Amino acid sequence: MQEQATSSIAASSLPSSSERSSSSALHAEVKQGMESDDEIRRVPEMGAEAAGTTTSGRDGGLVAGPAQPSAGGSKRRGRSPADKENKRLKRLLRNRVSAQQARERKKAYLIDLEARVKELETKNAELEERLSTLQNENQMLRQILKNTTAGAQEGRK
Repeated sequence: MQEQATSSIAASSLPSSSERSSSSALHAEVKQGMESDDEIRRVPEMGAEAAGTTTSGRDGGLVAGPAQPSAGGSKRRGRSPADKENKRLKRLLRNRVSAQQARERKKAYLIDLEARVKELETKNAELEERLSTLQNENQMLRQILKNTTAGAQEGRK
């Protein structure tokens, strides 16, 4: 009698075959690693989630749906593990997409800054050249002025 009770308890604690397959599919999808760039950028639609489909076209055993309330109680229990995992995977995907967009914005910003630096360096070199030319011209004009005023003063003497 005790052996039957122990075996029934052990059997009830083990996941059923359907639970094992959905759990292994869940772990396979999580362990699969990095998806392609197209899959990373693709954000699942909210309507597709309710229908139980995934955006990537793979059915990873994630079936979304409202948690079934118990027949006796009116309180709704917490989300099912599959719903939590689906929500976590969607959040991770959104974070990846957001991070990729941030990297692209940063890259575009840096390219713009580099172009602006190059443009300003060119303009600075032109202005330095013009400054040098004007300083030389100013020095020559001062010398001419000095020579003419000195010559005019000698002529008056």
